[in-house]
Amino acid sequence: MEDFSEFVGLSRPTVSKYFNDPTSVRKKTRDIIEQAVKHSGFRPNIFAVNLNRRRTNILGIIIPNSTDPFYMALTRQIEFISDQAGFLAFVLSSDGKPEMEERAIETFKSMNVAGAIIAPLGVQSHQQKLARLGESIPLIYVDSPLDSVSAFVGTNNKQSFRLIVDYLSRSGDAPCYFGMPLVNNNAHERLKAYELAMNELKLEPRIVTTKKDTSWDFEKFGFDETLRILESGGFPTKTVLCANDRVAFGVIAAAFQAGIKVGRGDDCDLRVAGHDDQPLSRYTCPPLTTVAQNYNEIGRLAIELLLHKLGENAERKTIFPVNERILLTAEIKLRTSA
Repeated sequence: MEDFSEFVGLSRPTVSKYFNDPTSVRKKTRDIIEQAVKHSGFRPNIFAVNLNRRRTNILGIIIPNSTDPFYMALTRQIEFISDQAGFLAFVLSSDGKPEMEERAIETFKSMNVAGAIIAPLGVQSHQQKLARLGESIPLIYVDSPLDSVSAFVGTNNKQSFRLIVDYLSRSGDAPCYFGMPLVNNNAHERLKAYELAMNELKLEPRIVTTKKDTSWDFEKFGFDETLRILESGGFPTKTVLCANDRVAFGVIAAAFQAGIKVGRGDDCDLRVAGHDDQPLSRYTCPPLTTVAQNYNEIGRLAIELLLHKLGENAERKTIFPVNERILLTAEIKLRTSA
């Protein structure tokens, strides 16, 4: 900046003022600087600039799996709204590993981010580190809550499982439950939501016994465990409700390999349903019956809540609850797998 100020023939405060807000300097000065920028190719180092500020315009996002379509859609919405609000959203993936989540937390601390949106590993998360980070900057958790008090935006699992369990029970065999690997708090929350829904309908919960796993390769988990279950006698009922769609993909593939026909027709052997409405759910064979999380709305509300906590969304009309916990309702998607 010193070199550029000398090059353009203006004081450093004037040049700095321009880069913070071009409209804050006179048009004649602005024209001189813009010509010099064009001629020299100079751009301020965004990280150096932000480190020098009391509060930066960088927002942090930590997700557990960068290849999962749900998280891809979620971060796309957050990045879009962040950009509109004049913030740079910086996305890091923990890849389902506690040590990478810890590294991401430390990276954001070193970057002096203004706030962060985090989809935590939950049971493996470094809760004390996250708590300390939350003491210095606003944090919003998404998808899986870290605890029962932190700001959170996600799906109401009780409502979504009540919806799908009710449909499956009315249209055929009551569903048994095929859980997900224990990678975050959703694994526990969704199991409890299934049991609650079955109890409310005066039905006996039937939990499929699966091996303990902490892998994010949900499709492989569903596939391998289904083959093992089928070889040892099969599922306890003719309807399988999976904790998420990606597990259901594996179940359907394994059933096909075993010669078991999945669907809701009279000639079918097994019904399979999921949760989330992943983009590929409508293209499985057969298309997957599921309940849809509104990931665009989760992303929108998460970033707007963060901007609200930063005092940056005065013009937005969204009214947030006092406890800053937002649970969205899910919508059932009836397809031919169940």
